[in-house]
Amino acid sequence: MSEEKRKIRLGQVVSDRMNKTVVVAVESPKRHPLYKKTIRRVFKYKAHDEKNECRVGDKVRIIETRPLSREKRWRVAEIITKGEVVEISPEEITREDLAKVVPEKKVEKKEVAEAEAEEKTKEEAKEKTKAKVKEETKAEAKEKTKAKAKEETKEEAKEKTKEKAKKEETKEKSKKEET
Repeated sequence: MSEEKRKIRLGQVVSDRMNKTVVVAVESPKRHPLYKKTIRRVFKYKAHDEKNECRVGDKVRIIETRPLSREKRWRVAEIITKGEVVEISPEEITREDLAKVVPEKKVEKKEVAEAEAEEKTKEEAKEKTKAKVKEETKAEAKEKTKAKAKEETKEEAKEKTKEKAKKEETKEKSKKEET
């Protein structure tokens, strides 16, 4: 194929985790045939990046090429602009960092006190429910042990009555044999 016939797309790098491969998201606006509203479709292409130069957030131009792998049919022609993406782990984020990004509303001291009081009452309620559950489980365990003891006493009583009946039968037999 000559260079002029190849398809060219502009997109943004979404992922650069693979070796010599980047995922590029290309937006294509399309007008809805009935409602005439412009719809944004996003296609993701896997493109070959020979030097591993692309990073997430970069705007790139990709060109259609021969199949390089099962899903890779594009290659990065050039990086148009470098994207500024700060890589930070969740553990490194502090309240000050969040305050810079999301400004907090000005809250009066009364509202803060009310919120703290609500949190305390919620915690106390949780503790009370936990204590109730523990008490209920203890009560259930006691009831089970009592029920087992009753069953055992019933079984023992049945055995005793059976033994008495056997003794009486043996006495009666012995009396009959004597006579």
